[in-house]
Amino acid sequence: VQLQASGGGSVQPGGSLRLSCAASGGYVVAWFRQSPGKEREFVSLINRDGDSTWHAYSVKGRFAISRDNAKNTVYLQMNTLKPEDTAIYYCAASRVVQIEKKDNPAVYDFWGQGTLVTVSS
Repeated sequence: VQLQASGGGSVQPGGSLRLSCAASGGYVVAWFRQSPGKEREFVSLINRDGDSTWHAYSVKGRFAISRDNAKNTVYLQMNTLKPEDTAIYYCAASRVVQIEKKDNPAVYDFWGQGTLVTVSS
């Protein structure tokens, strides 16, 4: 499956952005992010049907992941953005993901190219 992430940009603290990931149906999809000098960090995950989601503690209550399987697209709505949210955001996919391993980038078979999100005043 080919993944295409889009929607990144520059925003002021407290602002919002919505990222999109073009992904075929039938895959579990997650968002990760990576800042300079840091390891890739799990952000959110949605199951194939879109009825179960998981979020990292650092974004819980601010970010929401959703999907429209008719459009083969997964979204990451990011609200109340903080400077520490600045990173390249990647979408990743796999047919099956053990939830206890969802934070591990190695369990995902496919990756998009990343989209840069900058939060700064």
